[in-house]
Parts: sequence; structure tokens; C-alpha cells
Amino acid sequence: MIIIGEKINGTRKKVAEAIASRNEMFIKELASNQFKAGAFYLDVNAGTMPAREPEDLVWLVEMTHQAAPEAIICLDSANPAALSAGLEKAISYNPSKIMINSLSGEQKRLDGVLPLAAEYKTELIVLALDDKGIPATVEGRLEIIRRLVDLCREKGLPDDSLFVDPLVMTVSTNNQAGQIALETMKAVKAEFPDVRLTCGHSNISFGMPLRSVVNQSFMVLTIYAGLDSAITDPENRDLKAAVLATEALLGKDRHCLKFNRAFRAKQIGPLA
Repeated sequence: MIIIGEKINGTRKKVAEAIASRNEMFIKELASNQFKAGAFYLDVNAGTMPAREPEDLVWLVEMTHQAAPEAIICLDSANPAALSAGLEKAISYNPSKIMINSLSGEQKRLDGVLPLAAEYKTELIVLALDDKGIPATVEGRLEIIRRLVDLCREKGLPDDSLFVDPLVMTVSTNNQAGQIALETMKAVKAEFPDVRLTCGHSNISFGMPLRSVVNQSFMVLTIYAGLDSAITDPENRDLKAAVLATEALLGKDRHCLKFNRAFRAKQIGPLA
């Protein structure tokens, strides 16, 4: 399971304050702690005004690389100018692997994001939505995904560089939301076996009590459905334990080595 650390995001109040004040220590600590917890991809989202975003995103990339130089940067923006600036900086550190979050079927993203992903040969998160919004059905989402995979192939991006996000919606407003996401994942894996799956899995629990329990349960189901990665909090010990236990039970952890090593390192299980 690839964990994409979610915490360097300017929509979070403390991160926004750190960006505005250029608080290097705060951002570096977020990057370092997430990487040490097992997030080898780090999502970097400035979330600032379009005119400022290129400069802010470059600064975040710099801070993230200095704190976790082995991490793979996941540039999170729909602003082509910011993405271009961030890509130039990120590729100077790691020319072999960068991720963009994200491409959708919206025309503005097709025009602004896809050419950059193709030019820099990045990995790319692909969203099951277009200018009409998020389809309510599995087949509706698959239609968008098919179109986007075809467009990426035409631009020279191989299937294994794509991470499809079926778009997880909250179960509190639609009790079929989890089932739709899971069935979409299974269908994508069946039709595009080399494409990988990702999601913002905690979306499922918005508006629910005991969110951590809902998130852990959903994580188990998504791994069984073929989930390859998740944008999440790598420092959540209970969630990490659920991931490792599920992978061990599904035969994805040879001799249960990852689970046992994490336990011995006190990354999972009781702190005492």
C-alpha cells in the first residue's frame, strides 16, 4: 500500500499560516514526520490565491525536499502556472519520479494538467468526474475513466503511471456511497489491470460519529477491492495497523514481515 501523506495542505489553517509566514520548521516537521511514518509520497498543496500559488508551491517543494529528500513529491494543484513552477523545482531534485494530483474530465484540467503530465512523464492521479460533476453510478464513473485513460495513453503516459480515484463520497448522505466506490474500484481493476487505484478514503466518514472506526473498516474493504494507495494521515497508528493486518491476511505481506517489523518498531499496537 502506497501512503500519500495529506498534511501539507494550505486549506488547513495552521499550514496556511506557515505558508504566509514562511515558517520553515513547521513545514519541514510535517514532511519529516509523515515520511518517517511510512508516507513515501507527500502531497504538497499550497491552496493560495492563483497569483501567489506558483511561488508558494515552489517554497513548499523546497521545504519538503529538505526535510524528506527521499520522498516523492505529489504536486496538488489545478493551476497550470503553479504546477509548471512546482514541476521545475521538483524535477531538479528527483527527475525520475513526480506525481500530479490531479487530472479530471473537466476541460480546464484536460487543457492545463494533461500536457504537463505528458511533458514531464509524471505519475498522475485521475478523477472520475467531468464538467457535469461526479456521476451517481459505477458505469457513469467508468465512462469518464475510460476516456481519461485513453487520452493519457495518447499522450504517452503508461497505464501503470495512472492512479484512478473513483471519488469516495460520504456515507452519511448516501448509504450507497461506499458500495459505489468499491464497485468502481473492482471494475477499474478488471478493465485496466495495470492502472493503480487511490482515494481520499476518509471522505467516507464525513458527518458520521466514530469516524476513525468507519475509516478503518472502509480501508479494509478498499484494500480487498484492489486499492493500491491512499491519501491519508500516515501517523494514524490504528489506521496503519488496519492496513498492515489486511495486507497480511490477503497474502500481500510475505511472511507477515511488514506487520511484524512495524509492531517491533512500535509503529502499531499499544504505545505503553
